Amino acid sequence: MSKRRRKPRLPQEAVSCTIERLSHEGRGVAHLEGKIAFVDGALTGETVNARYTEMHRRYDGLRTLEVTADPSPQRVPAPCVHSDICGGCSLQHMAPEAQIAFKEEVLREQLRHFGQIEVGTMVPPMVAQSLGYRRKARLGVRYVYKREEVLVGFREKRNPFITAIHDCAVLDPRVGQRIEALKDLVVSLSIYQEIPQIEVACGDDEVALVFRHMVPLGDQDAQRLIAFGQQHELQIFLQPKGADTVHRIWPLPGEGPDRLHYQLPDFALTLAFHPTDFTQVNGEINRRMINQALDWLQVGPGDRVLDLFCGLGNFSLPLATQAREVVAVEGDEAMVMRGRENAATNNLANCHFHSADLQQDFSSQPWAGEGFSRMLIDPPRSGALEVVQRMAEAGAERIVYVSCNPATLARDAGELVQRGYRLEKAGVMDMFPHTTHVESMALFVKNRGSGSAPRQG
Repeated sequence: MSKRRRKPRLPQEAVSCTIERLSHEGRGVAHLEGKIAFVDGALTGETVNARYTEMHRRYDGLRTLEVTADPSPQRVPAPCVHSDICGGCSLQHMAPEAQIAFKEEVLREQLRHFGQIEVGTMVPPMVAQSLGYRRKARLGVRYVYKREEVLVGFREKRNPFITAIHDCAVLDPRVGQRIEALKDLVVSLSIYQEIPQIEVACGDDEVALVFRHMVPLGDQDAQRLIAFGQQHELQIFLQPKGADTVHRIWPLPGEGPDRLHYQLPDFALTLAFHPTDFTQVNGEINRRMINQALDWLQVGPGDRVLDLFCGLGNFSLPLATQAREVVAVEGDEAMVMRGRENAATNNLANCHFHSADLQQDFSSQPWAGEGFSRMLIDPPRSGALEVVQRMAEAGAERIVYVSCNPATLARDAGELVQRGYRLEKAGVMDMFPHTTHVESMALFVKNRGSGSAPRQG
C-alpha cells in the first residue's frame, strides 16, 4: 500500500535571486540550488528577495518581496494596491508598453516553436484603456470565520483563497467600485455562508449580477437582493443549481427580455446576450478587433463567408453587412439560437446560424456544399486542429484566425501552411491588460496554384 507523498515544508526565510528572463506566464526565471525558480512579480535583470510559495521536484515557485538591486526600467507602480496577492492580474508591476512587447514576443516564439513559422508582418498591437475594461468575471465569495468577514473577489495567486479586496481597478467601475457594497449585501443575507460565486456581466447600458446559492433563497433574502439591484441600477439573477436554472428576479420577470446589449456602431448593429453567455470581456478591443478582421478578410458583396465557433454572432453579423452570405457555425445550441435572434433583430436575412460538432468533418453538411471564398475562425483555447486539417477542402482564399492561445494558434498555423496557405501577417490584441493572456489575430492567404473557391456574384 503506497503512502501519500507529503508536500515539502516551505522555507519561511526570504532568498535572493537574480532574474534571467521571463517565462511565457510572465514569471521571472531564476536558478536556485540547481533548480529552476519561477518568481511572481519579478522582471528580467532584477535581483529580488522572494519567498517560496510552492516546491516541486523539478522547479519551485516564489513571490517577490522587494527588489534589492538593478530594478528594471520596465517596472512601474502597480495601479491596484491588491496586485501583489490578487490572482485577477499578474503584470501590473510592468509598464503597459512592456506588457505588449512581452506578449508580441510570446506570439513570435510560439509560432517558431510549435509552427516552425516566422511572421511575415507583425502589425502594430491593438491597445485600449488598461483599467476598468473588464465586462465579464466570476467573483468568488466566502465567509472567513477567523476574520468574521465576507470576502468577494478573485482568488489569490496560486492558491484557492479569496483575495481580501475593497475594490477592483480592472473590473467595469459599475461593479469594481462596489465590492464593499457587495460584501455588505452578502453578509446581510441569512444564507451568507451559502453564496460561493457572483457572476458579473456588463452590457453598454445594463449590468447583471448572477448570485449562485447552494440552498433555497427565502423571501426576505430575495427582497434584499432586489433592493440592492434597485439602489445600484443592477439586474439581479439567481442560480440555484446548474446553468439552466439561472433566472432574473430584478427587474421583475416579464418586464422585458433577460438580455443585455452591446453596440457595434460602425455596422449599425445591436447584439443581445444573456448574462451567462460568452462575450468578449473588453468592449473597445472587441469593436476594433471586428473592424480589423473584416479589413483583413477584404469581404465583398460576392463573397460567401464561413464563420466557425461563431458564438452569438459577434463577427457573423458585421460580416453579413458586407457579404453575399454568411454561414455561422457553433457547437453550443443555445448560442446558435442567440445568433438567430440577433440576426432577426438586425434584419440580416443573409446570415444563417447552424449547430455542428466542429471536431467532425463538416464538408457533407448542406450549408458547406457551395464552398467559401472567405473564412473566420475564433476557437477556444484548445484551438481548431480538426477544422484546419480540412480547411483546403473549403477553398477559402483568405482566412482570419482569432486566437486566445498562441500555442494552439502556432500549431494550427503550421497545418495551414502545409495545406497551401501562407501566414501573411499577425498581431496581438490587449484584450486582458495586466495579465499574461495573449490574444492575437492572424491572416492566412492561399498560395497561387493551390486552388481557390471562385468568387460568386
